Amino acid sequence: YIWIHGTEPEPLLRSKTRIVKDGKEPEIWGFDGSSTNQAPGSNSDCVLRPVFTCPDPIRGGDNILVLCEVELTDFTPHPTNTRAKARELAEKYADFAPHFGIEQEYTFFQNGRPLGWPATGFPEPQGPYY
Repeated sequence: YIWIHGTEPEPLLRSKTRIVKDGKEPEIWGFDGSSTNQAPGSNSDCVLRPVFTCPDPIRGGDNILVLCEVELTDFTPHPTNTRAKARELAEKYADFAPHFGIEQEYTFFQNGRPLGWPATGFPEPQGPYY
């Protein structure tokens, strides 16, 4: 079971292992959210809801990785569960086609320096070399 925990500003991945009987789907499971910055120690139960499985490339065989969303004990999304927010938006705008753009930057060199740079010093900002 793998999930994103509550460390800020950059959350990290957490995981724990569970043995699941052959042919059985991974089930909801829990964890102590006080160790992942997702709950206070006095009320630390959090829920792991499996949302995606794939073969485990390291263990191989029938082993799987179980990617999870974090929920509160009332089964509502935990405040750190940004995937739930993204899913809501995807469902709301399901009739629209997403558009993605990719930008690749590169630099041409001539005589050991970026193309358009003077032989000494630096060019003007946003000069002909850009």
